[in-house]
Amino acid sequence: MISKPDDIPSDLVSALAALQAEREARLRAEAMAASARAELSDNEALIAHLELRIEKLKRELYGQRSERTARLIEQLELELEELATTASEDELVAQAAAAKTQNVRPFTRKRPVRKPWPDDIEHERVVIDAPTGCACCGGSRLAKIGEDVTKTLEEIPRRFKVIETVREKFTCRDCEKISQPPAPFHATPRGFIGPQLLATILFDKFGMHIPLNRQSARFKAERIDLSLSTLADQVGHGTFAVMPLFHLIERHVLAAERLHGDDTTIRILAKGKCTTGRIWTYVRDDRPFAGLAPPAAVYYASSDRRGEHPQRHLAAFAGILQADCYSGFEPLFDPQKK
Repeated sequence: MISKPDDIPSDLVSALAALQAEREARLRAEAMAASARAELSDNEALIAHLELRIEKLKRELYGQRSERTARLIEQLELELEELATTASEDELVAQAAAAKTQNVRPFTRKRPVRKPWPDDIEHERVVIDAPTGCACCGGSRLAKIGEDVTKTLEEIPRRFKVIETVREKFTCRDCEKISQPPAPFHATPRGFIGPQLLATILFDKFGMHIPLNRQSARFKAERIDLSLSTLADQVGHGTFAVMPLFHLIERHVLAAERLHGDDTTIRILAKGKCTTGRIWTYVRDDRPFAGLAPPAAVYYASSDRRGEHPQRHLAAFAGILQADCYSGFEPLFDPQKK
C-alpha cells in the first residue's frame, strides 16, 4: 500500500487511487494467468501419468513384451518427468503471484498420498528450542499441550575409508621360525577395492546402467582417483569372483522340466558408434504348476542374434522350451535332439 499525505491536491489523490487500482488489477490478472498456467500444466502431467498407466496395464493384460512397447513406456516416463517438473514450477510461480494480491486464490496441485518411509531407515529427532515466555502476555508458566512433527527425508553423502589390515610377524625365540597369520580373501588382487565398494561399482554398471567413465568422473568429484581402466579391471575381477554363484543358478535353471526363453535388444557402445546386441533370458518358474523349486532366471549376452547362441545356451537342456517363433530356436525343437 502506497501512503499519501493529507495535504496533496485532490486530482493527485485521484491519480494515485487510479494507479493503485491499475496495479491491483495488473497483479490480479498476472495471478490469474499464473494460476491458469499451473492448472494447465497439472492437467498435462495428469494426462501423461494416465497414459503411462494405461500402457503398463495393457502390457500386463495382453502380455506385450516387444521392444517397441518397452521404448514407448520409457518415452512416456520421460515425458511425465518433464511435465511433472514443469507443473511444480508453475505451481510455485502461481502461489508467488497470488501472494501479491488478496483477490486471487492460489492454485494447489492434488498430489497422491505419499507412501510411508521404510521402518528400517534411521530416524533422527530434532526438537526446536521451546519459548521461555508467552508471546502474548510475557508469562513464564508454559505447559506443553502437544507437538507438530514434520518428517523430512535426507541423504547422508557416502564417505570413504581406508581399512588397514595388519598381519603381524612373529619369530620363535626357540627355533627362530617366522610365523604370520594368512592373508584374508579379497575379490580383487591385493585387496585394492573393498567388497562393498566393488559391489557398488558392479551394481551401478549392470543394475543402474551407469558407464564406468561416468562412475570415474563421480569418484573424481569426490576426490577419489579411480580411472576408467582401473574400474574396468575391478569389474573383471568382480565378475570372476561371482562366477561360481552364476554357475549354481545356471545349473538350477537348466535342471527344470520346462523353461521360458526370450531375447531382447541392448545397445552396445562400440568404437565410434553404437551397435545392437542381445540379452538372452531363460526363466524357470514352476509355481503355476504347484512346483516347489524356487523360480530363477539366467541371462546371457551376445553381440548379435545368430541362432548358435540359444543352441549353445541350451545344449544340455532336455525339457520343454516355451519360446517365440524365432528361427534360431527351431533346432532345439527337433524331435531327434537328445
